[in-house]
Amino acid sequence: MSQQGRSQEPERPLGTPAPRARGGWPPSGSRVGGIGGAGSSRVRRAPVPGSPARRSRVRSWPAAGHDRTAVKRAELETLEQGIRFRTIFLILMGTILAIAATNVLTGTVGLVRETSSRPLTAAEQARYIQDDIARRWHTWTADLVFPVELQYIGLGRVQQYARRVGLAPEVACAAGTDAPVGSVLSEYGCRTLLRATYVDQTSSFAFTVGIAVLGDEERRIAASAQLAVDDRVGVRPVAFPGTATELFGAAQRQRNAWVGVGPYIVFSTAGYTDGRTRQAVAPEEILHSELWPAAQAVAGRIAHALGDEPSAVPQCTQGNVC
Repeated sequence: MSQQGRSQEPERPLGTPAPRARGGWPPSGSRVGGIGGAGSSRVRRAPVPGSPARRSRVRSWPAAGHDRTAVKRAELETLEQGIRFRTIFLILMGTILAIAATNVLTGTVGLVRETSSRPLTAAEQARYIQDDIARRWHTWTADLVFPVELQYIGLGRVQQYARRVGLAPEVACAAGTDAPVGSVLSEYGCRTLLRATYVDQTSSFAFTVGIAVLGDEERRIAASAQLAVDDRVGVRPVAFPGTATELFGAAQRQRNAWVGVGPYIVFSTAGYTDGRTRQAVAPEEILHSELWPAAQAVAGRIAHALGDEPSAVPQCTQGNVC
């Protein structure tokens, strides 16, 4: 019987070689000591790949650290450049927005000032009057420019009237006046010529009134200074067939004159309706005739209406309420 706690394997004396394993390992002649046995040699085992001892032996390459530092430096420089560009962009956009806001604010203030009602200055009221007068030749109706009937005071302080026979088509200034007059009007930019013919209440006298329209009062004054003082030239008469004026032509004109008002030069010419020419009438007869005073009165009434100040001048920029 075996004893309890003892190995059943026969004991082998110390120092006896261990039996060889299959395959010839360990080789013959090798010494394998027991654990903790005296005189035993420790067998060094090869380190397992991937073990800490193996990893500690891997040498790091210096170039890898340099590349990493260069990358970090490049990234930092790129970041700093982006920050600079963003700062410049924000400053530029802020400046543009500030300028735009200033312009908008200035424009708004100016618009409010212009659109808000305020009293007109004396210069603005004078300008309003000039503009109103300058527009009348095309804003007024024909009956306002050339009334159908005009009253005037004749010889002996007798109340007379002249009747409009017809309106002539609008023509160029040089086409409706004599050459010396037309050249001056064209030189100073005459726009157009309006004409109408009247007869007195007895139909003995014929009067053609012509309105030359210039750009402004300054041009009219300059042109008037260049007109020749000659009562033989001026506006060309307009005759209307089938009326008392059908014989009234250039040869029948007895006298010519003009008067300036605003941007207008109002011409007048007069003659007899029976066809008498200028050469057929003695100068003394013209001086004592009612013909010429009537012609001046008719033209004067038309000129006065064109140049008269408007009855109502606004006191404020928006009517009369400031």
